[in-house]
Amino acid sequence: MLKRLAIPFCLFALLSGFALAQNIADDADNAPRPVKLVPAATGTVYIRCGALFDGKSNQLDRDVLITVERDRIKQVGKLSPPAGAQVIDLTKLTCLPGMVESHTHVFLQGDRKPSQYDAQLLKQSVAYRTIEATTAAHAALDWGFTSIRDLETEGAGYADVDVRNAINARLVWGPRMQVVGRAMDVTGSYPLQPAYAWDVTVPIGVETVDGVEGARKAVREQLSHGIDWVKVYADRGGRIHDNILDTIPTFTLDELRAIVDETHRERRRVAAHATGLLGVHNAVEAGVDTVEHGNYIAPEDMKTMVAKGIWFVPTPYVAEYDAQWRAQRAGTQPKESPGLKIEEDTFRRALQSGVKIAFGTDVGAFEWDMSPARQLVTMVKWGMTPAQALRSATISGAELMNMQNDIGTIDAGKYADIIAVQGNPLEDISVMQKITFVMKGGVVFKK
Repeated sequence: MLKRLAIPFCLFALLSGFALAQNIADDADNAPRPVKLVPAATGTVYIRCGALFDGKSNQLDRDVLITVERDRIKQVGKLSPPAGAQVIDLTKLTCLPGMVESHTHVFLQGDRKPSQYDAQLLKQSVAYRTIEATTAAHAALDWGFTSIRDLETEGAGYADVDVRNAINARLVWGPRMQVVGRAMDVTGSYPLQPAYAWDVTVPIGVETVDGVEGARKAVREQLSHGIDWVKVYADRGGRIHDNILDTIPTFTLDELRAIVDETHRERRRVAAHATGLLGVHNAVEAGVDTVEHGNYIAPEDMKTMVAKGIWFVPTPYVAEYDAQWRAQRAGTQPKESPGLKIEEDTFRRALQSGVKIAFGTDVGAFEWDMSPARQLVTMVKWGMTPAQALRSATISGAELMNMQNDIGTIDAGKYADIIAVQGNPLEDISVMQKITFVMKGGVVFKK
């Protein structure tokens, strides 16, 4: 009896499986789809620019027409649109490539003032912080930054990967993003640990990594979660002596080399938070791809950065912000600190030595209700020409992100990431804080 029933039963099971699979497929077809809040670019649009900074030259071109076809630039020049074409009139404005912010934190809404950082990690869920992160990303786009490199979530895990993916899926507004997820630091080197009782378990903003094998494992784990970059904290704290910022190294050189080697082996890159003498030295010797902050860089390490092609992402506005709010709190005038003088000297030496410099502000350390473009003013004050400052925030940022074939200049074939301002930024760089028009990938987000 069992043998006689075996074949029919198998057929029944097989047919049932087909039916179940079909039902699942039907359910999937009928399942609700996420609403695309951001439309896709369609058709052809013509943009009339009164003036154009294309990201390459040191001057403005006048009366330029940009032809945009779907999400890409098709043509740039002294052209005329065909009759009946869709035309965006920016003849009273200066057009520029969408800016690139190379050091942001969308998961921070300020961390310089007392209790700000602790409150976000201890009192807000990751879900809530992710909602705030989407508003920060929206703000970045509104300020004219069509691409950003976001350098860690500070305790929110890999939620930045989700924000990046949601933007790419057109579920929320935001710039193109490259992300690092969780930065790496060694045991005992990162808050909130020093501030609380030793027998109270509190979250910390990084992944704790120790030893060469631990370093390689951490890189593999992080890459498996979809990050674009690995970030390490190469130093902490520090003191000033003889016009040198001398910081405390975190990772050993062997650990840093293991992180860099494993990351490069997987065809990704490493950003190093390094503010002072030994932190920068170890990061540069290990072969990282970018030095973040770099408040003090020794001359020999600067030469090595030039030789190895290591990027420098200085963040001078944060120090100015600190001085301003402390003075406001005390009811006094802001004072220039010895540390800020060292930072300015480092910036000027880097500019003269030919180190590759990209624009990044550490925004999130200061609140997202102010434009990061205010740092362009500082960079010009510290020796850059306005054109150099603009290039640091356009083509240089694109090269740092390895996206120079798609963004950074206004050229045929690149994404239609176009912004516009009133006035001439080559005469007054401060106008970049007031963006009038924003297009990303052929879609107008601000007009």
